[in-house]
Amino acid sequence: MTERIPGEASAEPKDCRSDSLIRLSEFRTLWAAYAQSVLGDQLARVALSLLVFERTESAGWTAATYALTSLPALLSGVLLSGLADRFPRRTVMIGCDLVRAVLVGLMALPGTPLPLLAGLLVLAQLAEAPFGASQGSLMPAVLGERLYEQGQRVMMITHQAGQLVGFAAGGVLVVWLGSHVSLGLNALTFLISAALIRLGVKARPVDRDAESAPKRMHTQVGKAAALIWSDPRLRSLVALGWLAGFIVLPEGLAAPFAEEAGGSAASVGLLLAAHPAGMVLGAALLGRPGFDVERRRRLLGPLAVGANLPLVVYWAGPGVGVALLVLLVSGICSAYQITAGATFVLLTPADQRGQALGLARSGLTAMQGIGVAAGGLAAELSGSSSQTIGGAGLVGTLCAVLVAVSWSRARGTSAGTIPLSA
Repeated sequence: MTERIPGEASAEPKDCRSDSLIRLSEFRTLWAAYAQSVLGDQLARVALSLLVFERTESAGWTAATYALTSLPALLSGVLLSGLADRFPRRTVMIGCDLVRAVLVGLMALPGTPLPLLAGLLVLAQLAEAPFGASQGSLMPAVLGERLYEQGQRVMMITHQAGQLVGFAAGGVLVVWLGSHVSLGLNALTFLISAALIRLGVKARPVDRDAESAPKRMHTQVGKAAALIWSDPRLRSLVALGWLAGFIVLPEGLAAPFAEEAGGSAASVGLLLAAHPAGMVLGAALLGRPGFDVERRRRLLGPLAVGANLPLVVYWAGPGVGVALLVLLVSGICSAYQITAGATFVLLTPADQRGQALGLARSGLTAMQGIGVAAGGLAAELSGSSSQTIGGAGLVGTLCAVLVAVSWSRARGTSAGTIPLSA
């Protein structure tokens, strides 16, 4: 194992200015493709949530549909993320975009029955994991390891800002455009993303180490899982990410909670936007010069606790205004995910990043889906969305404390004495 996270102390040679400009152009292309796709995704999520709740008037079915945007990643993240290590990553990204464009386009057809809509949604989400693994593995090659975390910060801010705009305006736009037109726009964003990546990202061959990597799926998955399990730092970083399974519950129950709290349809979009707004603010604060990389890593545990603890306020049955403040604070603390994710990637060997990142992300999205589905069932049985969210906040806080202790110990054990910064 290396003596530090690679790239922390490296600097690009002075004669690589031209190459740096090309890399910056590639990053801008990836950013543009990602930004417009995020906006379409959030618009589609609002459309699906409102469509299902209007048809069924059930908190359980609404949460279950929202969970379908996450749960398929449990399968594809394990089985399909390895494609990012075995095939050119640009090719994998383009293929995934085209598949999703077709499937979401079919979802946009008027009169689509809910069971068929759910099936198409599951198939579309299966392509998310290999796309994300390819993008995440390609970013260090595009930016260089020294600038990778900064690039991830830009992408995360873009993602959360896209959620903020998409969720805040989503309710109004869906009413104006209709749910099927909104889904059609989302399909179009995938086509635009594929075109941008094809035209603006350099074609790179498969890594030499990847060519010699095991081709059997179970062997590839097993090696990545063993890599994560053997390093206590990687284990702790994965667990820090998976805590999002508790934090996402207010999104899945936004529509039922808004009705319970006496809010309007427009308040659903605001509730969905509050947490992303907090993450944008938190990412900006943690990116300030006073927060160097080592300090951000020391704060991972406390911030994870801070992301869950405010949700306990829901237990008191707050109004929409108080809930918005709670979600904003939770979002600010949740910005720790940027540093946790970047540290995980830089600690992982380049030829195994796709599969390892896929396993971590599949677990993350699966935990989010399971959390929302379980929360929806609990809300259905208890008849209270607010108490369900408050209970999830309490359990999440206890889990966050345990993970924070694990991360602190991992950085001090014999396996964790390797400095995490230059």
